[in-house]
Amino acid sequence: MGPNIGGVAGNGQPARPNSGVMHSIARRWSRVLTLFFALVVISGCKKNAAPAPPPPEVLVITLTPKDVPVTREWIGQIEGMVNAQIRAQVTGYLMEQGYAEGSAVQKGSMLFQIDPRPFQAALDEVKSKLIQDQAQLTRTQWDVKQFEPLAKENAISQQEYNNAVAANLAAEAQIKADQASVEHAQLNIEFCRVTSPINGVAGTAQAQIGDLVGPNGPILTTVSTINPIRVFFTASEQAYLAYRRQYTNDTARTLHEKELQFQLILADGSTYPYEGKFLFAGREVNPATGTIQLAALFPNPDYTLRPGQFARIRAVVQFRKDAILVPQRAVIEFQGSYQVAVVNEQNKVHLQTVKAGERIGSDWVIESGLQAGERVVVEGTQKAKEGVTISPKPYVETAAAK
Repeated sequence: MGPNIGGVAGNGQPARPNSGVMHSIARRWSRVLTLFFALVVISGCKKNAAPAPPPPEVLVITLTPKDVPVTREWIGQIEGMVNAQIRAQVTGYLMEQGYAEGSAVQKGSMLFQIDPRPFQAALDEVKSKLIQDQAQLTRTQWDVKQFEPLAKENAISQQEYNNAVAANLAAEAQIKADQASVEHAQLNIEFCRVTSPINGVAGTAQAQIGDLVGPNGPILTTVSTINPIRVFFTASEQAYLAYRRQYTNDTARTLHEKELQFQLILADGSTYPYEGKFLFAGREVNPATGTIQLAALFPNPDYTLRPGQFARIRAVVQFRKDAILVPQRAVIEFQGSYQVAVVNEQNKVHLQTVKAGERIGSDWVIESGLQAGERVVVEGTQKAKEGVTISPKPYVETAAAK
């Protein structure tokens, strides 16, 4: 076979390319096509990629200082103004109950009647003795009157006269003792009629007709004055000290206590229609509980309130001027501290640690950490992460949220 000159074989046929060269060319074209399709796919992916999400939308408020009342609330127990425990003052058998249990009674009205007959007999006996001793006194007085001139004339001995005088003095003393016995017997008869010492409401009878009662026996019943009526509640020692530091002047404190108005929230959630007044503070702090007892006085004309009831008692204790308030839902509790999400001018979030104070309705007074004019996230706090850009919208408080 002749040489391949000019691409023509020596036999006159066109020269065939070398197989290794062909494989090399094929690999190069494969790579080019692969790169081309990759660029097409990448270009298509870029065209179909989703756009970046918009900033999350949250509701914010702009802080404005306000003058707000500070309200305190306690658990109170209702007690009668006076709770008179009625006991028998003499020993005897009950004959009659003179009142309806749970009814209003007047001072002096009969509650129970004890059998007076033994005491009437004792009274008759001491009266008889009084009459006898009065007769004896008359005789000794006559003796003194007769012996006095005789003793002056030495018609009788001085000793006889002195004995007559002594007998007369003894008779006079016996008369006084008899009169005291009569009064005591009369009192016992009066005590047989057990009466109410006050105006009030009488409780359940603890003794029945026919029972033997006496001074050492059980309480017969209890009568309570419930108009007005007292409500007792306790405040912590810390609250008491803070109050004393706030009102160091006795005149200012007394005036404040006179102006205090208390509300009573009953067990069914209703508000008692009459307001109460501050009555007194106890003399000591209970060392077991660290609390001091306080009392308020409420009018109770229709006897709605009864001793033994529990109720919540509420009062406005002071007014805070220029207070910074945020809704409670805006405050985030984290490991014992409190934070709020503050939005800056670039709409970025900063989690600010704050000191929370009083709760007023649905708001929280912020003692420190916030300034007037700052924006705070109220709704959407879960979206308000540190450094996140958000889309703030104004928060409008509804009547239900207040």
